[in-house]
Amino acid sequence: MERKEIEDKVKEFLIDDLEIEEEKIVPEAKLKDDLGIDSLDYVDIVVIVEKKFGFKIKPEEMANVVTLRQFCDYIESKVGNK
Repeated sequence: MERKEIEDKVKEFLIDDLEIEEEKIVPEAKLKDDLGIDSLDYVDIVVIVEKKFGFKIKPEEMANVVTLRQFCDYIESKVGNK
């Protein structure tokens, strides 16, 4: 899966499922501080990522993920160009 496709899918579910304003969705945005993603949203994200990308998020792997770019990097590391 190409990086652009990953970013598009992430942007889509952030807008549609988590109701985050599109203009806030930039690579440098901090998931918690800038996008307002809380622990309940993370539960939704785990389910969405499993459905859209086909792998389970491990909480310990997400420990250092702070920005949207890092989140996309994480997804890309799991599904990139298979």
